[in-house]
Amino acid sequence: MNITTPNYKPLTPTPLLGAGGATGTILLTGGAGFIGNSILQQLNANGIDNVIVVDNLNHNEKKQNLSNCKYSLYYDKNLFLSILPTLNNVTAILHQGACSSTTEADADYLQHNNVAYSKALLHYAIDHNIPFIYASSASVYGNGTLGFNDASNNYQPINGYAYSKLEFDKYVTAIITTHQPTNKIIGLRYFNVYGYGEAHKGTMASVVFKFYQQYLQTKTIQLFDGSNAILRDFVHVDDVVAVNLFCLQLHVPNGIYNVGTGKAESFVALANAFTHTITDAKLEYIPFPQLLKNKYQYFTEATIEKLKAVGYTMPFKTVAQGVQQYCEMLLKK
Repeated sequence: MNITTPNYKPLTPTPLLGAGGATGTILLTGGAGFIGNSILQQLNANGIDNVIVVDNLNHNEKKQNLSNCKYSLYYDKNLFLSILPTLNNVTAILHQGACSSTTEADADYLQHNNVAYSKALLHYAIDHNIPFIYASSASVYGNGTLGFNDASNNYQPINGYAYSKLEFDKYVTAIITTHQPTNKIIGLRYFNVYGYGEAHKGTMASVVFKFYQQYLQTKTIQLFDGSNAILRDFVHVDDVVAVNLFCLQLHVPNGIYNVGTGKAESFVALANAFTHTITDAKLEYIPFPQLLKNKYQYFTEATIEKLKAVGYTMPFKTVAQGVQQYCEMLLKK
């Protein structure tokens, strides 16, 4: 199933992007995962299939994500770094692969997957003077008491995953500032991404997908008491894809940019959008768990002036729009 990006003008295949018979290939890590596969589907929709996909296929859902996609080669992520030096026709890297679990406690695993792996790809891109666009995370801002501004250095990571993402962000910033590389290097700090294709993510899947799983089992979705005061910047995966392709195709100054709607919406708005589309779903409120009270993220909202300043003016989907589209796709599967 192809996911379109109606907010973004379709790409015209070019030699840079390795389209059709042109030389050159896009290297896409995480291409079987949620955001990476959505990018692959949109590349395919625009006639671009010269893509090397790097991932692991340890979930059947990830195999299904790739089943209707076109790509030139697939490599397992655990073998790929040994193969990377032999590649000589890569013209851009879209690095979406990582350990995305905020509960991962193995620091060595996070260092390898989120830091060392990313450094290897970054230096390949610098050495070959090709664009490098990678997924960062709004988790670096922590609970948000210092704000969510990508033009500041106010970070407050609260778990190993966030620390690993911030470590690589700082490394990238130092490379850009000190060495001023001539290739494009862009980091994108994703906020709360949701949308079709995340079934393999388990506990890390979006609240919308968890609503749908609850609905299938009991016809009821659950919210914590007080959810009207819990707000997040929910950004649809289509919009995340559009920002990635915007940064790939057009001139964007090197740096790190927030990717969110810039408008926080409540979990109640999310639930209302769900029940508006799946009309037989009932909403139930449950007590807020005591164990989460000092560990919960009550508010996120991206500052996106920096992204707008480099020319990204396309509108982001509202929760009402995005959840409706997502629910309709889930019901059709």
